[in-house]
Parts: sequence; structure tokens; C-alpha cells
Amino acid sequence: MRNAAAGDASTQSADRNDGHHSIVSDVLSLIEHVQASIALIEAALEREAALGNADIPANIVVLDDVTPRYMKTSAALSTCRAGLGVALHILLDARTTRHETGALAAGDRRPLHLAGRA
Repeated sequence: MRNAAAGDASTQSADRNDGHHSIVSDVLSLIEHVQASIALIEAALEREAALGNADIPANIVVLDDVTPRYMKTSAALSTCRAGLGVALHILLDARTTRHETGALAAGDRRPLHLAGRA
């Protein structure tokens, strides 16, 4: 009975660790998607700026109603990215805190691979 209970506890611990790792991976994926969207918006703004600097005849009026929306969208995505960064920091800090207190089993101490991710 004792081994069965110990096995059940390690299974629960592994499930918690897999769940935590899954959440961290999802947050990292969201951050990457948000950063890609911001890059697309910045590229579109640069294209519009380049077109704005082109020689436009004096009798042509250009109504630029897209740039303000791009800028607002970029600002909203930057705020989102910052919030996701905070969420990721909290998740990683919670994992570190649990490691320091010894709350995780030795098998749960595998490192998260965050290289190349912001």
C-alpha cells in the first residue's frame, strides 16, 4: 500500500509539473505571436512612411486613416506583450520558489528551455 501511495504522489507531482510546463509553453507561444504581430505592424508603418515621403503632386490629397489604427493596435499589443511577460515571470518565479522550498520531487527539477525567447 505504501508504494502505491508513493507512486500516486509522484504521478500527481509529474502531472502538476507537466501542467506548469504546458502553461509556460503556451505563454511563450503567445508572446512570440504578439511580437510577430507587432513586427508586421511596424513594417506596414514603415511602408506607409516611405510612401508618404514619395513625391506626391500638389493636386493630390492623401487621407491616411490607417496609420492611427496601426499605432493604436501596436500600443495595445505592446501592453499585451508586457502583461504576458509579467505572467511568464510570475510562473517562472513560482516554479523557482517551489524548488527552493523543496516542494518538488527530484524528477520535477528539469530546466525550462527559454533560450532565444523573450
